[in-house]
Amino acid sequence: MFSFNCLMLNLSGFEKAETSMSDSIDYGKLMHRAMRTLIQDVLSNVVVNGLPGAHHFFITFDTTHPEARVADWLRERYPSEMTVVMQNWFDELEVTNDGFSVTLNFGEAPESLYVPFDAIKTFVDPSVEFGLRFESQDEDAELTELPVAPPELSVPSEDSKEAAAPENDPHKDAEIVSLDSFRK
Repeated sequence: MFSFNCLMLNLSGFEKAETSMSDSIDYGKLMHRAMRTLIQDVLSNVVVNGLPGAHHFFITFDTTHPEARVADWLRERYPSEMTVVMQNWFDELEVTNDGFSVTLNFGEAPESLYVPFDAIKTFVDPSVEFGLRFESQDEDAELTELPVAPPELSVPSEDSKEAAAPENDPHKDAEIVSLDSFRK
């Protein structure tokens, strides 16, 4: 899925800089940072131009990340990770160097979220079969490409929705899509 062009330089004549760097290049860490920057660039483009064509995103993030901001009722429902969909309706998308904030509609309840880029576990755009999975959130995190296929989504009938949700739950229509079909 990725292609890289390499430029070979003749560095003879350059003196080796005295640094305290290790003896190897940490390509994994560099790729990790580059892919998070790619997500930042994509979302920044959406702020300016909106979502083009059929593009939409499934973003899974770690709700336990210390900088993630999620409504208490969502954190209770999704204590370790949560997948959000940015497709038909979202509002107030703001992108910074460290993360993004967005208001999404969960049923009839708009909720504001803040997701640090370091908290993202997967980023998928099924419309173009593109996906990234970040294996861990530590310094030595690995990046793997996801085999992308649109997830099988089932839309529950109104009867099953009402039976599954308590009558007094204002968030009974909230739907979070699982990305299990993207996992190896």
